[in-house]
Amino acid sequence: MAEIKATGVKPTSSTQVKKSSNIIASIAPLVCILMGYIIWRFVIGSASNFTKPDPSGGFWPNHEGPIGSFSKMYLGGIIVPILIGCFLTVLTFVIERLLTVIKAAGTGNIAEFIRKVQFHLANKEIDKAIAECDKQKGAVGNVMKGGLHKYKDMISNTELTTEQKVLNIQKEVEEATALELPMLEKNLVFLSTIASVATLLGLLGTVLGMIRSFSALGDSGGGEAAQKLSQGISEALYNTALGIGTSAIAIITYNVFTTRIDAITYGIDESGFTLTQSFAANYK
Repeated sequence: MAEIKATGVKPTSSTQVKKSSNIIASIAPLVCILMGYIIWRFVIGSASNFTKPDPSGGFWPNHEGPIGSFSKMYLGGIIVPILIGCFLTVLTFVIERLLTVIKAAGTGNIAEFIRKVQFHLANKEIDKAIAECDKQKGAVGNVMKGGLHKYKDMISNTELTTEQKVLNIQKEVEEATALELPMLEKNLVFLSTIASVATLLGLLGTVLGMIRSFSALGDSGGGEAAQKLSQGISEALYNTALGIGTSAIAIITYNVFTTRIDAITYGIDESGFTLTQSFAANYK
């Protein structure tokens, strides 16, 4: 029992050592919002895109007469750069999560990999099973490899009972799993949060735009008033379009990633079950 306790202490320290700071989560949203403002202010809001540019410039120039549909987005107001920043944030974390999930998935089919390991374990070819893990190069392979090394150690151990050996293998698998799963689930919260917030920001921008439009309607009259109102509503709806579009992309990619991660997690669970059941059956 003393040996089992000793192995339980080891993973705690190794997990702490392998934890890395999530710099991208701290910097990316702020950088993306800043980039959103730069795009809105200097690209969309370029003086050349308007018939009546504001020569004073500043943080929020009062340009009028947009040339083309793209320039009309500028008149959506100060919420537009925030929405552009949200969209850039979604793209950033989609790329970051995509690279992580592809790496975690490894090479080949996970179910086929587990069947190969089961075959080698049934023939008591532990080294060949470990070689399969090296070929897999993914999260499931890493967990399986960690368990297989403990599996191999337990074969030659004469001090513990079979139940204690299986428990040791199971703990090793749990420790390896604890190192892999946080990396898979990290930063998904940004996609789920933006999926909700982007729509609300879009509605907020639309409401603010409508307030400005009806305020302008009260200051004028006749056909000009109706024209300004219709133009203001059109400009305000750019906020809604940006918010809904960003939210839709965030929701779709979040569901795609969670589904893929669930498949990898299932493979990890299956690998742990395979090791414990194989040892219990072959080394009673």
